[in-house]
Amino acid sequence: PLQGAMEAIKQVPALEDRQAWQDLINSYDQASEVLFQQLRQQFPVTLTQENIAGVNVYRVIPPVISPTNGQRILVHLHGGGYAFAGGELGSGEAILAAHYGQIEVISIDYRRPPDYPFPSALDDALAVWRELVTTYEVSRMGLFGTSAGGGLLLALVCQLRQLNLPLPAAIAPLSPWVDLTKTGDTYFTNEYVDRTAISYGGLLAGLAQLYAGKLPLDHPFISPLYNDLEGLPPTLLISGTRDLILSDTARLQRKLRQNNEVVDLQLFEGLSHAEYLYQFDTPESAEVFGELSQFFNRHLQQ
Repeated sequence: PLQGAMEAIKQVPALEDRQAWQDLINSYDQASEVLFQQLRQQFPVTLTQENIAGVNVYRVIPPVISPTNGQRILVHLHGGGYAFAGGELGSGEAILAAHYGQIEVISIDYRRPPDYPFPSALDDALAVWRELVTTYEVSRMGLFGTSAGGGLLLALVCQLRQLNLPLPAAIAPLSPWVDLTKTGDTYFTNEYVDRTAISYGGLLAGLAQLYAGKLPLDHPFISPLYNDLEGLPPTLLISGTRDLILSDTARLQRKLRQNNEVVDLQLFEGLSHAEYLYQFDTPESAEVFGELSQFFNRHLQQ
């Protein structure tokens, strides 16, 4: 199924051809559906579609919620280059986190390009967060997401801080795409070594431009690595030695450390970009979500 999904995205349309981009996105999502159904069978959860603050979300409830997580909630922002994995497909990572963490998760199905470039996704995430903090204690709330989800997560936290709104107790941007420019050593050293992201040229470059629209790629809310990262909650970073954008994780970790923030960096040998999401029946995937669960257990109030 993963190979089928990658076959669907070989041809990158011209940036202005919105219909071709939509067709490409539809092809990718259709190819990914087989893998998603396999995940659903292997990790049975209750998946409910809801509307929060006018935004489509999915509430994920595992068969068992641990006693320590009874009043906790995790909020999830999915990856997919900001354009792929809409609808239920975006909840796959939330399902894994709910299963391994025995915790309830809300996955935000934010609006996506080509019809909705930046700041639509950030606006949706902010609207849902504003609503959730009226129901849950922020000391019991965590934010997580992989790749573009990790970048959007970081942008959201920066905006929350700018607006003087409550921050989550802890955040986990996993293999985060926090710099949409081709900056960083591993964009070159891991090109064609990473078997999922493969190369920045072509698809990733197109997705970056598609999301940014007319704004520069280094805009601090599009590439939040360039934002002010002081005062962030405790942060978990996870990546792998074959990750094309490992440098994003490394640079983010150094910037957080320079600001004296609490940051936990976990690196996995031989892991390609976000591979733990696609190879979800591997020990590495179980270990990633085990680390995620332990991290939130340490930092979220019971």
